[in-house]
Amino acid sequence: MTLTSATAGAVAVLPPWLTAQRDALLRQRGHAWLLQGPSGLGQLDLALALVRAWLCENNQAEAAVKPACGHCVSCHSIDVFAHADLFVLAPETLMLSLGWPLSEDAQKKIDNKERKPSKEIRVEAMRDCIEFCQRTSARGRGKAVLVYPAERMNSVSANALLKSLEEPPGDVRFVLATDSAHQLLPTIRSRCVSHTLAWPDTNESMAWLQTQGLPEPQARQLLQASGQRPQDALAWAQSGHDVASWAQFPKAMQRGDVGFVKDWTPLELVRSLHKLCHDLQVAKVGGQPRYFDLDQLPTSPHSSLRRLVQWSRELTQTMRTVEHPFSAGLMQEALVSQARMAMAPPVARAKD
Repeated sequence: MTLTSATAGAVAVLPPWLTAQRDALLRQRGHAWLLQGPSGLGQLDLALALVRAWLCENNQAEAAVKPACGHCVSCHSIDVFAHADLFVLAPETLMLSLGWPLSEDAQKKIDNKERKPSKEIRVEAMRDCIEFCQRTSARGRGKAVLVYPAERMNSVSANALLKSLEEPPGDVRFVLATDSAHQLLPTIRSRCVSHTLAWPDTNESMAWLQTQGLPEPQARQLLQASGQRPQDALAWAQSGHDVASWAQFPKAMQRGDVGFVKDWTPLELVRSLHKLCHDLQVAKVGGQPRYFDLDQLPTSPHSSLRRLVQWSRELTQTMRTVEHPFSAGLMQEALVSQARMAMAPPVARAKD
């Protein structure tokens, strides 16, 4: 999950590769859209751009087919997270990080230490959303519901939303955004107009990263490390990690060097190990690595392709629980040990 121009109080300026996609989506008819694709391509930014256009008071046409003006009362209300006709469904942790307000009841319980902010989209928030959908539009431009990341709905909240998607109130539109569409219920996916985000070309990504303040060499290295996903590249730059260390990461993991990643979160480490595992598999069959240069990979990776595939499956399983409250230090040790073993020479079988 990547957060860039959708931060608190910022007027949205779309990255250039999203502009044409926004304009095409605004010309389509429907009541629910599903924006999907890998992380780092701008799902949240595009979703917000659609919502702004739908609710913009200078879009006089019945179907808002133009971008939002950016200066009417409606656009300003979205900028300050106070639009009466917009309901945002997101995990409480994300809402708080972006400055989006929680419901009064949820905020009170968190403030009183009755519970921690949820990393899922809670069913209580979904019930508030359903009640919102049944109300009359406050500003006369209809209503909008934004769900991000949509895969954070649990089965209860997803099924609660399904009814509104099946029989939507006449003046409400939905936009769901995700980088894990496969985790959504098939019934949710089938009731939305699906749009897969387009990949920007390298020159477009480089130009955008440089407008965000990254020098050309750093932007190029980060773009490679992110697998050509510009918003993921920017998020890495903003994390404070030394970009020069990326090239040293594969061999540090082969050595089992836990200290190399002591400042990384478990989520960052798992994602990075996935990239390393991918490139080792590609190199094993004679392909061109995606995230690293070939000479940055261990010179003689001993693992069999079967062992690398097994490691990839283990990392996928770890991703499902990586945000649980485990000890970060112990988890780092376990992940680095797993990586070292995956790249180690196979143990010879004892002869009978």
